[in-house]
Amino acid sequence: MTVLAADFAPFGPSHWGALAVFALGAAALVVLGRGLRTESARLRGSRILALVLLICHLPMQLYVLLPSEFGIGHSLPFQLSDLAWIAAVIALWTHARWALALTYYWNLTLTVQALITPALRGPDFPDFGFLMFWGQHIFEVWAAIFLIWGLRLRPDWWSFRLTLAVTAGWAVVMSVFNPLAGTNYGFLSEKPPAGTLLDLMGGWPWYLFLGYALLSGAWALMTWPWVVITARSRQPAS
Repeated sequence: MTVLAADFAPFGPSHWGALAVFALGAAALVVLGRGLRTESARLRGSRILALVLLICHLPMQLYVLLPSEFGIGHSLPFQLSDLAWIAAVIALWTHARWALALTYYWNLTLTVQALITPALRGPDFPDFGFLMFWGQHIFEVWAAIFLIWGLRLRPDWWSFRLTLAVTAGWAVVMSVFNPLAGTNYGFLSEKPPAGTLLDLMGGWPWYLFLGYALLSGAWALMTWPWVVITARSRQPAS
């Protein structure tokens, strides 16, 4: 007799287990990054992590494109989390400012929210869908933590403005695509079924505008300390 896995439940044992794996891995990556002393070692370590991220994510993305798994509402790489892991791979491989910016702001707000209030509906661990969801989101946040706290790469106000513009552009495109395709990428057409912070922001479309405003404020607060630290590090010692 086949035993079916129970459905995933937020803040159940598997959720707490995934968060524990995330926390331990994040601490290990910060230590690893701080231990890379030369620029060549930093780039080599970063590119190894980029390959790991790519190897873990690309098969998952290809899997959901298979005819047996494809669904226009979930298979296309149009979620910000999909774009975030691509940006993270590029940021890890090249340390490009634009990719670092998207990796930092997207993953340490939107992807972190997905870890805390996961919009996951389906069987619990060790189901493939469970592993795909948590593997994708955890690795994305790990990439941002490794780059910013491990390698000490810093965002600035240019990074802030770029991320605001790219996010707004993505939202406009998806707001046109979703009604045409009958999809809900980015939860721009309606809120996710699981309880999230969006539930506190009113109905559609007001939660979109309020959410963007709150993200802008959060990203500004996430920028200011690094700008101050960078400015102080450039001051000559008295």
